[in-house]
Amino acid sequence: MKTILEVVKAGAGFLERAGVDEARLNMEHLLAHVLGCRRLDLYLRFGEVLPERDLAALRELTKRRGEGVPLQHLLGSVEFMGHELVCDGRALVPRPETEFLVDWLIAEVGRGTLPRPIRLLDLATGSGCIGLSLAAAFADAEVWLIDLSEEALDLARLNASRLGLDRVQALRSDLFEKASGRFDWVVSNLPYIPSAEVRELAREVQRDPQLALDGGPDGLQLLRRFLVEALPFLQGSALVALEVGHDQAKVVLDLALQSGWSEGRILQDLAGVERFVILRGPLQAAPKVSDDEHEEPTAVGS
Repeated sequence: MKTILEVVKAGAGFLERAGVDEARLNMEHLLAHVLGCRRLDLYLRFGEVLPERDLAALRELTKRRGEGVPLQHLLGSVEFMGHELVCDGRALVPRPETEFLVDWLIAEVGRGTLPRPIRLLDLATGSGCIGLSLAAAFADAEVWLIDLSEEALDLARLNASRLGLDRVQALRSDLFEKASGRFDWVVSNLPYIPSAEVRELAREVQRDPQLALDGGPDGLQLLRRFLVEALPFLQGSALVALEVGHDQAKVVLDLALQSGWSEGRILQDLAGVERFVILRGPLQAAPKVSDDEHEEPTAVGS
């Protein structure tokens, strides 16, 4: 029989040999998951002997982690902006860069730099991490979640329900195809990886849906469409925040200004990477698409 400390050390060694980054931290998370405790609680229990039933469950999880299954998928959840979200293969694993953008937007409203959103759209919502975090922060905002993947929308609906955000509306749509009305804010993390580079991504990232990764030959296929198709759905000089690839921000900003957007800026993430493009819609609103041509969204609780 092995103690918890011995199991952590042995498992971390296995994961390290399998090429898993932060192997010790991963192992501690997996063991805490099996034991149903906080990771930090393990430090008070290192001398305890681990029962065989827990060892068996841990062996299977450790094996799968060594094969490249993301830690978040094995744990079944991920923390994002202080909210626990269900996380599985139906959508991208929420990443710290995206959390930085959401935190920045909320902070800018608090500083009075940005107006509070009245109608807000999270396009290509995936797990719903962006839209749901903003819905929780701005309780009076009407929030839509749009995605082309029905599986991703099911995950977003589940997360909305778990967070008590049933007022949020969800709609399956190819970008703005079935959207209606105008929005004050549109926030989106569209697929931006060039097709040829998808197969070169880390094995954990390749467990994310292909649909959420592949941005076409140069990674900008959907971003180009977005910049044109979004304009009729913006309320005056609406705010648009886009997460893009590490080398795409300047190109996307230039494309936006050429497409009729009134102004824009590039925002760096905590690592100093130009990761986000912040845009303002046209000073004069574009012609509105008739609401009659679009389906109404459904509330996630319906």
